[in-house]
Amino acid sequence: MRFIPTRFHGILDYVVGLIFIAAPWLFDFSDASWATWTIVIAGIATLLMTVMTDFEVGLVHKIPMQSHLMVDFGLGVILALSPWIFNFADRVFMPHLIGGVFAILASLTTHRKPSESFARRHATQETIH
Repeated sequence: MRFIPTRFHGILDYVVGLIFIAAPWLFDFSDASWATWTIVIAGIATLLMTVMTDFEVGLVHKIPMQSHLMVDFGLGVILALSPWIFNFADRVFMPHLIGGVFAILASLTTHRKPSESFARRHATQETIH
């Protein structure tokens, strides 16, 4: 069941992307190299993808929302499993696991298309250019 509006998903993406980037220092695991870089790269990817997505809070409007959600799902799986894939679970795993599960759930519960008003406004702007 999809109940999260795309606008809300986008705002969450910006917030979560920044939290992912700051997580190693917020949760005191910045000394664990693989743990740090895995979640920081996930945060950067989240922010870049959000900026590039064709929805209410995107800036460049190149990535379709459905593609964005598929990447969110894949990124969530990789992030959730990364402590065991990259062998740092003995040092830290909860931020990666929780962040990954969150990304998976968000991808499965967000609408696949932006709001009607965004679609109309965007279509009108495209015809003007």
